[in-house]
Amino acid sequence: MTGPTSDVSVRVAWPDDAPAIAALQLRVWREQYAGVLPLEALPAEDEVDEAAGAWRESLTRPGDARNRVLVALERNRVVGFAITCPAADPDCDPVADAELMEFTVDPGERRRGHGSRLLQAAADTMRADRFRRSVLWLAATDDDLRAFLVGAGWDADGAHRELEAGIPGAETVRQVRLHTALS
Repeated sequence: MTGPTSDVSVRVAWPDDAPAIAALQLRVWREQYAGVLPLEALPAEDEVDEAAGAWRESLTRPGDARNRVLVALERNRVVGFAITCPAADPDCDPVADAELMEFTVDPGERRRGHGSRLLQAAADTMRADRFRRSVLWLAATDDDLRAFLVGAGWDADGAHRELEAGIPGAETVRQVRLHTALS
């Protein structure tokens, strides 16, 4: 006999998920960009309602039928989310290449399988949308996410970029691009 198992899943996000997605995104951004952006440039906790409104709008009216948001759940609690869409990079084919625009798992929920389930669901979704390859930009210093993705079959493709925040006191964010075949 086995013991009880967790109630975990991944599904397409609903507009009602907007507040939970916004809260998770802003909390992770505050951690991820601390030391890169000045404290006053980081989103404040009281900005969740405004961010949730933007999320609700994008979930209700996506700009492209292939723009998808998936949520990883533990019971009914959002513990991660992923955004998939056609790749916009000039060296990508928006018909054949998808972009994993954002991949976020709550730091307190990592190493519990949520990221693996979410990544697999995102790949399945991009395949269902007939994409053959996916790319993802990540901070060059994000060794944990890079190791996770490389372990799942992603690899650097040599592309890199630097993002200027345009905020006094902000550092340049250096990113590398990873890619994987979806077929």
